[in-house]
Amino acid sequence: MLVDTHCHIHESNYPLDIGDVMKHAHGSGVSKLICVGTSEQSSLEAVAFAAQHEQCYATVGVHPHDAKDGYRKIAELVQANKDVVAIGEIGLDYFYTHSPREVQITALETQLQLARDNNLPVIFHVREAFDDFWPILDNFSGMRGELHSFTDSYDNLAKGLERGLFIGVNGISTFTKDMEQQKTYDQIPLDKLLLETDAPFLTPVPHRGKVNQPAYVRVIAEYHAKRRHISLKEIAVATTINATALFAL
Repeated sequence: MLVDTHCHIHESNYPLDIGDVMKHAHGSGVSKLICVGTSEQSSLEAVAFAAQHEQCYATVGVHPHDAKDGYRKIAELVQANKDVVAIGEIGLDYFYTHSPREVQITALETQLQLARDNNLPVIFHVREAFDDFWPILDNFSGMRGELHSFTDSYDNLAKGLERGLFIGVNGISTFTKDMEQQKTYDQIPLDKLLLETDAPFLTPVPHRGKVNQPAYVRVIAEYHAKRRHISLKEIAVATTINATALFAL
């Protein structure tokens, strides 16, 4: 049994037939998936999608790219939907500054407080912004969460692990040419590893050029099982336990 801990197949512009996608996921052993909100509208869609599909769960949050467009409705969604399993994806992105840095920081702090108030874990998107991110997170000590789509240094991996965070790994790990990055992936403790697709983005090898979908989380699991010299079953069991614990699935 596998869990896709991060996908966006709930969004209205997802191009594949959802019935086929869900059937393919089940056939690949992906029994649960988490639909992650990135804006107020995306979060609304995630909640609606999860309500209509068994074994699908929703998170609500505003991505740093969309912080400038507002995040007031996120608190309303949390209050109205007890099945929301996390706040996210939220964070800081200084690679692109679609929202000004100060707006991103305020949005992050506000949504972190929302997570704390509702005892929810957080899915973090952090890109080229860890120097600002760590002090902000440390102001919310004890926060449970995940560094989504981790591609950064071993130093920042270590800082995340020190704070008890889980680490999300997706298709990037199957096609990156950065050997230091590969070594960093190998050093993620099995009890802190989460698998994700980020569908429709970041399609793993050997499916590059196709729209990503939750079934491909199995490809990612197989890739890392081979690198770690363990069985697919072992990595599937461990990452499913991790996802279940963090998100209370």
